[in-house]
Amino acid sequence: MKFIVSGVILLYYINVASSDFTVEDCWALGLNKANLLCSSCDQLPNFDLDVLKDHCRECCHQDETIKEDKKYAKAVLEVCTCKFGTYAQIQAFIKSDRPSKFPNLQIRYVRGLDPIIKLFDKDGHLQETVAIEKWNTDSVEEFLNTHLLKPEELDNDYLRTNMI
Repeated sequence: MKFIVSGVILLYYINVASSDFTVEDCWALGLNKANLLCSSCDQLPNFDLDVLKDHCRECCHQDETIKEDKKYAKAVLEVCTCKFGTYAQIQAFIKSDRPSKFPNLQIRYVRGLDPIIKLFDKDGHLQETVAIEKWNTDSVEEFLNTHLLKPEELDNDYLRTNMI
């Protein structure tokens, strides 16, 4: 009888060990199963938290496939100068030397408009509009670095690139 009870307990632990933890189990470990991405578990050794890695793997869900950021040929930052007081970070970006780093960025002043960035394809068609009223100067620069084509990527005109 003792052998059967031991076998049942062993099977229980094997079953528990091979299945995902419940939400409550993860919460007891300090992990939020609903928001935990498996890529976060890979970062634990960087913080000397290798001990949590196995438990983390039981509580995480796979990251969505990483999509490549779309690149645009031109951007237009539109804002009203009368709202610079409200959007001091946007004003600081515009007044700094940062816009000069983006030759395909145009700044347009539109009366009464909250700050937005319009993104255009190489044919000049509007593709996307992004509201930036809560962004700081670094966020605007990072966004433009990520989503704007570099000047060397833009110049693909056969006649211009093959001049003698």
